[in-house]
Amino acid sequence: MKQTLATGLLIVVGLINGIPVIGIWSASVLESLYAVGRLDGDLLILMRHRALLFGILGAWIVTAAFRPTLRPAAMLAAAVSMAGFVVLALMQGSFGEKIQGVVWADLVGLALLVFAFFLGRDSVSRP
Repeated sequence: MKQTLATGLLIVVGLINGIPVIGIWSASVLESLYAVGRLDGDLLILMRHRALLFGILGAWIVTAAFRPTLRPAAMLAAAVSMAGFVVLALMQGSFGEKIQGVVWADLVGLALLVFAFFLGRDSVSRP
């Protein structure tokens, strides 16, 4: 039961991290996700690349949900990414409503990640 719940939590964390991938093909989707002005040129390339990287991270976390040996590295990467975004946003001090939503999603994701870690730690083989 604990392993099933840990798997489910990791799937949710993977989906939270993977959401930005929907913006990879559309500037308007990225603009809507983050409530930013018109994206074009270099900034659009950077934001699409960001979307791609989050898609990769999300897929890795979901894969790790079913492969316990991948969990430690995937969970660490997810924790660093989500905590890093929260810290960067707080360092900035002021941000819009959409970014505030991302901060909250990352905080929820971090809480789920910690819960999944404690539930699933017995499933990872130790040397």
